[in-house]
Amino acid sequence: METLITNLLEFFFIVIGLLLMYTASKVFSDSNHPTRLGTALFWLLLGIVFAFGNFIPAMINGALILVMGVLTLFKQVRLGEVKTVNEDEALKASERLGNTIFIPVIALAVVAVLVAQFTPLGGQVGIGIGSVASLVIAVFLTRSNPKMVLDEGDRMIQQVGTTGILPQLLAALGVIFTAAGVGDVIASGISTFIPEGNRLLGVIAYVLGMVIFTMIMGNGFAAFTVITAGIGLPFVIVQGGDPVIAGALALTAGFCGTLITPMAANFNALPAALLEMKNPNGVIKEQAPFAIVMIVVHIVLMYFWAF
Repeated sequence: METLITNLLEFFFIVIGLLLMYTASKVFSDSNHPTRLGTALFWLLLGIVFAFGNFIPAMINGALILVMGVLTLFKQVRLGEVKTVNEDEALKASERLGNTIFIPVIALAVVAVLVAQFTPLGGQVGIGIGSVASLVIAVFLTRSNPKMVLDEGDRMIQQVGTTGILPQLLAALGVIFTAAGVGDVIASGISTFIPEGNRLLGVIAYVLGMVIFTMIMGNGFAAFTVITAGIGLPFVIVQGGDPVIAGALALTAGFCGTLITPMAANFNALPAALLEMKNPNGVIKEQAPFAIVMIVVHIVLMYFWAF
């Protein structure tokens, strides 16, 4: 079963890689693109990493990612001319489809949950299978052809741009931080100004540590291991806090940090890019007041529920 799961995941990564390579070919064939070679090379290298990353040495993978970083640094990755949607056709399709347009989205979630809960394939494979099922349903409902599917995928990839790879890079950074012992460094620093046995300050440090580190990492899961090892264990759990309650609240406290950081690309930067918002931080601006209130709520709940 493990072999099947690995092969299925590899298949999905290869498909993603091929889609990215298709975008590279589209950009390269666009003679009017302002940074044709740099943008095409970026999407080609990213496609190679996704499709063949497990088959090439880690050193080469790292070198390819560094090249992509250099291309981004020197602003060689830009949005070119992409096919826009005809407003009249879009309006007619909207009237014809109505609320049935939400069926593919719901199907993705339902299929993913069913696969994760009732098969040994797990959640990651479930998301892949759910995505395929959702795509098939969407094609059937909209009566689209394969060319349209590729073109719309290319349009979305280019509109999202380099922001799309930020979640993967941040997740990898979390693993590196944990292996490097960043949690131990944080614990030694925190211990210098938090009195031993002070539960309230320990809770505040745990919650705010999760919020701040999540803002830096852009990923609550990546921050959880580091902050729990460095702050949660010595200053909350060792002081008598229930590890289940404290851990659960710490993770959701980290999600409050996700709401107020541009590093959380999949939550904040991607919606701004897809909706073509004038203010790239517009999503964060709307979420910030709720995030601040929830941070305070988490401190109160952890202090009274965990002990």
